[in-house]
Amino acid sequence: MAKKKGGRLISSAGLVNYYESEDKRSIHISPVSVVVAAVAIGVFILIMNYIY
Repeated sequence: MAKKKGGRLISSAGLVNYYESEDKRSIHISPVSVVVAAVAIGVFILIMNYIY
């Protein structure tokens, strides 16, 4: 089979192209803060389960 040039994914059948862009207006959240927030919410839910 011949190789296609460009290296892009086909945008049909559920495949999507993702491009990284550095937009200054967008919200940037670090992965560490996402993990910390998830752990904090999990601990809060566990505490609420023990109380009630």
